[in-house]
Amino acid sequence: MPAVPKPEILAAFEAAKGFMPLDEGLALYDAAVEAGRLGLPLLEVGTYCGRSTILLADAARAAGVPAITVDHHRGSEEQQPGWEYHDPSTVDPEIGRMDTLPTFRRTLHRAGLEEQVVALVGRSPQIAAFWETPLGLVFVDGGHTDEHASGDYEGWAPHVAEGGLLLIHDVFPDPADEFTGQAPYRVYLRALESGVFTEISVTGSLRVLRRTGAGT
Repeated sequence: MPAVPKPEILAAFEAAKGFMPLDEGLALYDAAVEAGRLGLPLLEVGTYCGRSTILLADAARAAGVPAITVDHHRGSEEQQPGWEYHDPSTVDPEIGRMDTLPTFRRTLHRAGLEEQVVALVGRSPQIAAFWETPLGLVFVDGGHTDEHASGDYEGWAPHVAEGGLLLIHDVFPDPADEFTGQAPYRVYLRALESGVFTEISVTGSLRVLRRTGAGT
């Protein structure tokens, strides 16, 4: 039986600003509960306003491990003004740029999960460059260009412990989705072709892979 979050956690997830659908959220939660049994931190790349962080943090809390989330909080490409996923309420009126950090903090506060989460504010490759701790789970849900998706994969996948899980979100094989999911799809193919990761589940655009081999 898949692990399912408590009703109050699920309600907090559904109330939070973000784009992850319920079925993918439940798959993320189940994977996070499984990965938590390794006793290692669970990390996501791409926080936005904390919708998926709620599920990751609750699973981490149950396992007694930290949930870590990495984001510069200036929004990814498709969230900028003029794009479909832009939300004007996330723009800092003083500087005129996106800043999702305040909304993220309110999201965690409302869910009662502030103490469980370590939020790293910065660019993913810069943080990955000095990271040394093995991870039970890495959830890649950052930028959708090849540069950003590849940087997230190359920076964080090597830190997934043996038996740990690599999750990749917004995997869309259709070339029509070039601006929303083709870069994550190419990263997903790289992970499979590496011989290091084996796919264990597919839910919508979410792919769950287990580290079963050596190397990077």
